[in-house]
Amino acid sequence: MSSKTDQTFLQKQRIGHLATVDARGRPVVVPFCFAYDGKAFYSSIDEKPKTVTPERLRRTRNIRANPEVALVIDHYEEDWSKLQFVLIRSRARILHSGKEHARAVALLRKKYPQYRRMRIEDRPMLKIVPWKMFRWKAEK
Repeated sequence: MSSKTDQTFLQKQRIGHLATVDARGRPVVVPFCFAYDGKAFYSSIDEKPKTVTPERLRRTRNIRANPEVALVIDHYEEDWSKLQFVLIRSRARILHSGKEHARAVALLRKKYPQYRRMRIEDRPMLKIVPWKMFRWKAEK
């Protein structure tokens, strides 16, 4: 996915869905906020209430067991001639600190004002690097 239109679509969307698979092959899909820099997607394991620590979240356990993930980033409207989505096959890893972690924090805070009030610099970040993208768009 290299066209400027495709890059703009991915950067403009506010939410996506992240699919991971556990060691037994059981899938889990969760919504996620993300920033996309044209090469990788970044998402914070943020401060929103969770029942377990970030390390024990199913998505982080799944990524440690199997880093192959899929993303769906879509646009929905009642006018179905405007529907579109991108399916992204990717490889994920968890960042805990460093320059790339700090860059991810800056990208997420620029996109989402809510993150400006959270201490995401102290939280794990997911880095998701695409290896295959498929885009579908309704024909007008």
